[in-house]
Amino acid sequence: MQNHKIGAKDGMPAADDNKPERIIELTSDLAALTRDKITAIRAITSRTKILALNALIEANRAGEAGRGFAVVAGEVKSVSGEIELISNTLESELSQRVEGLQRLGGNLVDHMRGDRLVDLALNAVELIDRNLYERTCDVRWWATDSAVVDCAVDPSATACAYASKRLGVILSAYTVYLDLWIADMNGKVIANGRPDAYNVKGADVSREAWFRDALNTATGDDYAVADIASSPQLGNKPVATYSAAIREGGEARGKVLGVLGIHFDWGPQAEAIVKGVRLTPEEAENTRVLLLDNRFRVIASSDGKGILSETLRLNTGSARSGHYRDDAGGRVGFALTPGYETYAGLGWYGCIVQRT
Repeated sequence: MQNHKIGAKDGMPAADDNKPERIIELTSDLAALTRDKITAIRAITSRTKILALNALIEANRAGEAGRGFAVVAGEVKSVSGEIELISNTLESELSQRVEGLQRLGGNLVDHMRGDRLVDLALNAVELIDRNLYERTCDVRWWATDSAVVDCAVDPSATACAYASKRLGVILSAYTVYLDLWIADMNGKVIANGRPDAYNVKGADVSREAWFRDALNTATGDDYAVADIASSPQLGNKPVATYSAAIREGGEARGKVLGVLGIHFDWGPQAEAIVKGVRLTPEEAENTRVLLLDNRFRVIASSDGKGILSETLRLNTGSARSGHYRDDAGGRVGFALTPGYETYAGLGWYGCIVQRT
C-alpha cells in the first residue's frame, strides 16, 4: 500500500502542507518519482529486448517453421526501441521542467520568507516610533509646567525643591523614564525628579547635544533628541534623551530660560519590542531581531548582543525596505522607520537576520 501524509483527520492536509517549503519538497518528490518510474521502464524495455533477441535466435534455428515467429520477435524489438526512445524523451523533458519548477518554487519560498521578515522588521520599528512619538509630546508638555518654568526663572532652593517634587510625581505615573532634569541656561542641572536615586544636581550638561539643540529650537513646538547612549549619571544605563526649551510663561514663543531633559529608560522598553516580535519556536532559535540607528549601529537586539557596540553591514541598496541573502547565506529583512504622526523618526531601521 502506498504511504501518504494525512492530518488530524483522514483526508485533511498535514500541518506541514501549510509551510511554503512544502512546494520544494513536493517538487523534489516528483523528480524522484519520475526518475524511479523511468528507471523501471528502462529495465522492462531492456528485458524485452533480450527476450526479443533470444526469440529471433530461436526462430532462425527453426528455419522456415520459425519465420512467422521471427516477424513477431522483430516487431517486439522495434516496439521496445520506441518505448526506450519515449522514456529518454520523457526523462529529458520532465527533468528540465522539474528543475525549472524547483527554481521557481525556491524563488517563491525565498520571496515569501523575505517579505515576512520585512513585515516583522517594519512592525518592530513602527512600534518603537509610536512609543517615542509619545516622548516628544511629553517633553514639550512638561516644559510648560508652571513648577518647571518657575524653577528656571528663579532657581532658588525652594523653587527647585518644588520642581523636583513635581517631577517626581510625573515619574511615578510615567515609569518608562529613569529621570527628568531641569538645566539652566549655562547647562547646570538645578533640579531632577529622582534626587535620592541620581545625585545629578549641579552636573554640567552644557556639552550634551540634547541640551545645545534644545536651546536652539525656534518655538515651544520643537524638541531635540540625542542618540541612544549609556549615561554615567544614570548608572550607565542606555537612555534615549528628549529635550525641549523651557520658555517664559510656558508660551510657545516665550524667552528661553533653560532646558528640560527627559531620559527614557531605553533598555527594557526596546527589549520588549525586539523580543515581542511574533516568531515561531523554530524561527526563534535562529533569528535575531534588531533595531538599528541611522548608522546601522545595533541599539536593540533580541539576543542581547552587540547593543551600542556592533555595527551591522546592512545592504539596503538605497531602498526603504527589502530582503536579501547575506554572505553567510542567511536571510536579512529590513525596513526604514516610517515615522508616526508628527514624529518623522530618526532614520532607524527594524532588521531581522535569520540563519537558514
